[in-house]
Amino acid sequence: MLTALENLDLVIALRRSVWAYPIISWLHILGIGLLFGSIAVVDLYLLGLMRKLDGSAVRRSLVPVAIAGFCLAAATGLLLFAPAAREYLASPFFRLKLLLLLLAGGNAVLLRNLDGRNIRHAAAPLCGLASLALWVSIIFAGRMLAFG
Repeated sequence: MLTALENLDLVIALRRSVWAYPIISWLHILGIGLLFGSIAVVDLYLLGLMRKLDGSAVRRSLVPVAIAGFCLAAATGLLLFAPAAREYLASPFFRLKLLLLLLAGGNAVLLRNLDGRNIRHAAAPLCGLASLALWVSIIFAGRMLAFG
């Protein structure tokens, strides 16, 4: 199945293009920046380190940016994965990154379910700390995948 993915016409064209892969990589980094930059502020707020900010304004303005960044990073990540799918799947850093992404998603769902309308829920600081740790680890695993 991975070989079939690597041999799709779109993936072959991506691999042969001088510009496509670097542009997709740049878009991936942009998505990560949008995601982490916005979610870090939300997490720091949850940790009580940005008390002057209005919690509902933080949620209304930054969570959509984080979601957009995640969508961009996920879409471009799939395009970066496809040309060397078998190689990436064999990497422990890639598998770790996928596991951490699942945990970060679970953490976000947990926070959303706990939060309701009260962003100051008792578990919110733990979710914020977990989110920061998970996203830093995801970025590190991704860099190790690229350069390790």
